[in-house]
Amino acid sequence: MLSRLVAELGDSFAFVWSGQHYSDNLKDVFFRQLGVAKPAYELGITGNSDAEFVGKWVAGLGELLVELDPAGVAFLGDTNTVLGTLACASLNVPIAHVEGCMRSYDWRMPEEKYRTVADHLSDVIYAYLDEYKEQGVLEGLDPRRILVTGNPIVDVLEHFFLSGRIRLGSMERRVLFDALGVSDTRFAVMTAHRRENVESEHSLSRILRLAGAAKVKVVFPASYRTQRAILRMKLTVPENVTVIDPIGYAELLELIYESEFVLTDSGTVVEETAVLQVPSVQMRTSTERPQVYDSGSSIKFDPHRPDDLGELEGVIAAAHSRKGTTWVHGLGDGKASERIVSDLLLRTLNPDLFRGHDPVGTNRPYGRNAGLGLSRLADWRS
Repeated sequence: MLSRLVAELGDSFAFVWSGQHYSDNLKDVFFRQLGVAKPAYELGITGNSDAEFVGKWVAGLGELLVELDPAGVAFLGDTNTVLGTLACASLNVPIAHVEGCMRSYDWRMPEEKYRTVADHLSDVIYAYLDEYKEQGVLEGLDPRRILVTGNPIVDVLEHFFLSGRIRLGSMERRVLFDALGVSDTRFAVMTAHRRENVESEHSLSRILRLAGAAKVKVVFPASYRTQRAILRMKLTVPENVTVIDPIGYAELLELIYESEFVLTDSGTVVEETAVLQVPSVQMRTSTERPQVYDSGSSIKFDPHRPDDLGELEGVIAAAHSRKGTTWVHGLGDGKASERIVSDLLLRTLNPDLFRGHDPVGTNRPYGRNAGLGLSRLADWRS
């Protein structure tokens, strides 16, 4: 989702990379395939725990903010990097949160805590759907600070994949599919990375058994954390499941698009499958994206429930039955990125639009870089 925002912002911003993901197949391949310029600042921050990472990240980002004195900082998503909002808050730097007001109402999920903190520290929140804004307002957030934009994942898929810009050529696709043994057969795709799933032997074994219940081959690009967990727990990978290392975005989308269905615990992937009209099974106890159930694009599977072979087979059968059906995803019109960027640029030229940051302009300049290269000021909200 970041790719379209980066492209639309152009030279009006500085892209900061925490360093959390640093290997080629978790970072650089996405920049290459989506044509995203490399980050202007890479802080190289790592940690053996969330607490260690967040502590270093807040300190490192704070030092960079003092140096840059920006007009504002935009954060995307619900990972632990959005706790960089603490650095901004401590320096009174305006904050924008993209993907705001999503709620699973499951406080056990670290992501729920991260996005809640980010929303309550933010000066402007870009919520994808009206119901997300309603959730934020019920939580006490000022409705004037929440703008409904639509979901940028629609923009990304329309611009890059459905347009053909990052579609693999016929030979590349054949090589990929041959290597995975799925060129001439039906198959499914699976991803699983969420902490509550892969760090629980019960839930991870249930996920593997669900894949084993499929009547087709299952291609499983597994995160390194997931692979380590499978080995550490000495879990058996079903014969129909092929575990591979993480792959590029273009390759993953090709597999998803040609698959019978997708098994995933990724919020973004269930959105992508909804847009691409591919059935999915959302392997989550709770989700901040219930709209995929409403549209009929996704089926729920709770990995934490007691095991039941009949349930596994029923979920797989339901996923198979939805192949070839269509639905209205309702996630957006493909213009979310334009709306977010237009508003961000407008606010950098008009700092008073940021809530609570010296609105009369008497105490602190709003950043040396406010107003750099800003050309598109159309107010899409009118």
